[in-house]
Amino acid sequence: MHTGCNVESASCGLTVCAERVALLKAISEGVRTFRCIAAVTAAPKLTPPCGPCRHLLWEYCGNIEVVLGNTLGMSRSWQLAELFPEPFDDTSFR
Repeated sequence: MHTGCNVESASCGLTVCAERVALLKAISEGVRTFRCIAAVTAAPKLTPPCGPCRHLLWEYCGNIEVVLGNTLGMSRSWQLAELFPEPFDDTSFR
């Protein structure tokens, strides 16, 4: 298990999401195979990964399970392909 947190910046474009922090931390520690990613927030609604996170998850993890939860006890899971249809990847040019 690898953890991450949002790293905020006054310049919103430099903010890094928890999903990317956890993914890049795992990759930097030598992990190359992933089974799922879970994201839990305090938001009243489940919060799926943003577009850049979805892209990096697809590129490095493929069609993994994405589990979302919140501190109110809500949870649900999807396969990444459900959240990220028609991804841009190395098969896009074939």
